Amino acid sequence: MNKLFTIGIEEEFMIIDPVTRELVSHMHEVVEGGITLLNEQVKAEMHKAVVEVGTNICHDVKEARREVKHLRSIISGIAKKQNCLIGAAGAHPFSRWQDAIITDHPRYQDIVNEMQDAARSNLIFGLHVHVGIDNRQTGVQIMNAVRYFLPHIFAMSTNSPFWLGRNTGYKSYRTKVFDKFPRTGIPENFTSASEFDEYIALLVKTNCIDNGKKIWWDLRLHPVYSTLEFRICDVPMRLDETIALAAIMQAVVAKQHRLMQQNLTFRTYKRALINENKWRAARYGVEGKLIDFGKEAEVPFQSLLDELISFVDDVVDDLNCRDEVNYLHEIVKMGSGADRQLKIYHQTNDLKKVVDYIVEETNVGLD
Repeated sequence: MNKLFTIGIEEEFMIIDPVTRELVSHMHEVVEGGITLLNEQVKAEMHKAVVEVGTNICHDVKEARREVKHLRSIISGIAKKQNCLIGAAGAHPFSRWQDAIITDHPRYQDIVNEMQDAARSNLIFGLHVHVGIDNRQTGVQIMNAVRYFLPHIFAMSTNSPFWLGRNTGYKSYRTKVFDKFPRTGIPENFTSASEFDEYIALLVKTNCIDNGKKIWWDLRLHPVYSTLEFRICDVPMRLDETIALAAIMQAVVAKQHRLMQQNLTFRTYKRALINENKWRAARYGVEGKLIDFGKEAEVPFQSLLDELISFVDDVVDDLNCRDEVNYLHEIVKMGSGADRQLKIYHQTNDLKKVVDYIVEETNVGLD
């Protein structure tokens, strides 16, 4: 298989008690049942209330949609057999991390021993998307350019407005929880793959990390696979949202690759500037304004989305993802997951109703 611009999607789901609507920490049977049916496509995470499923390598977003739909359907069915539900949101609206049980695995125990409460409280749920690249040198160059678009993509995924029973005022509080970890956030600019490898080698040599997988940036050159891995997004509620976000990630990588093949360059921005937009995206989601640093002005999100979709227009047909990219307009129209959670809460003043809505939306399109 030609792995250039192939897609792999990983989604992390909540395991929910249908009566209390709280997270369930003792239902390892959900993970074990998933492993029985899906082998390595299902993984346990640090907290037992989390189950992660991942697609195989997909040629395009059409194939990725079929896989994600299949995986969501299977894991939802397994959960129901264990009298549980599956929900897709960046954070549970009211369950306490203090009550969550850590998975008994040496890797997770090591992380908890090192990170302490930063790890114990990391009860969050993300979307990770891998896009295939041809080599590491190209990957680093594309990573440098694509960083600029991370806040734009992230804003559309925002799906965690509540934390420990409180309306946080953020559209994505998940990212604020994860900020407590080291080596997170927008990556630095690297001049070459060798500079990136030297950085990792130095951290390993000085016992900061034991392997490159402990680089938890919002976008990273994967230490094992020939992929760029997008890690910035909350897991979205709907299948359609996940696929649309994966499609735009694939498209911006392909667009940057095309520019490089044409000996054209895309302006790279400092991490400090991109972080300004990431904060705005976490706080306001698609309802806010981001900064166009070229124009040196605030711009409404819808205008930036129009520009982003126009920017990738010449690659989406080659990738067979035009419809999926255009669905991003629908996300802005109906609101991100956070906007929709907040709407239910304002209507009912009941976080259990919000959980019910999350579960309902997680199953949209699976029949």
